Amino acid sequence: MLYHVAKFIISILFYPFYRIKVTGKHHIPKKGPVIICTNHTSNLDPPVVGITASRTVHFMAKEELFQGKFLGGLLSRVHAFPVKRGLADRNALRGGLKILEEEGTLGLFPEGTRSKDGKPGKALPGVGFFALRSQAEVVPCVIISNYKLFRRTKVIYGKPMDVEVYRKNKASAKDMSEGIMEEIRNLYEIHKN
Repeated sequence: MLYHVAKFIISILFYPFYRIKVTGKHHIPKKGPVIICTNHTSNLDPPVVGITASRTVHFMAKEELFQGKFLGGLLSRVHAFPVKRGLADRNALRGGLKILEEEGTLGLFPEGTRSKDGKPGKALPGVGFFALRSQAEVVPCVIISNYKLFRRTKVIYGKPMDVEVYRKNKASAKDMSEGIMEEIRNLYEIHKN
């Protein structure tokens, strides 16, 4: 309930203030498990994906954000869950897989941290783990924005990737992650101007 209320309020503010233009939303499957993989330039990226995606998106958030009772409780109620950064956090991995097993939508930032120059960077293997260990459709997404008020923010959802090719080639999680990041880079190059 809180997720949908927050989505409504944030939409009212963000769409006009950041002049959000969404392309390719129809590429997000209506049913079944989905992983939306997005570049990361700002703390505003999760709410932007949350309001532009056609499904309820669950995000990982750094564990430190859950230490305060108020913020931790709020994040949990808007479908965020904690991850210990810099470690293979088994609880976070299990939590993400559970969301996908229940045919939910997981929002992931393959870079694991924000890009300093706004360009899609290098992927960490975590996103590849989720792609290879689940039956989820993987939808690449790019956000192109400097988040200055009344400047255009572009959100582009690409076609779902063929993960099966990676499985047949026995790709590692790192290879899968890099493949996903390459799709994000391609979207960036096509739409950056």
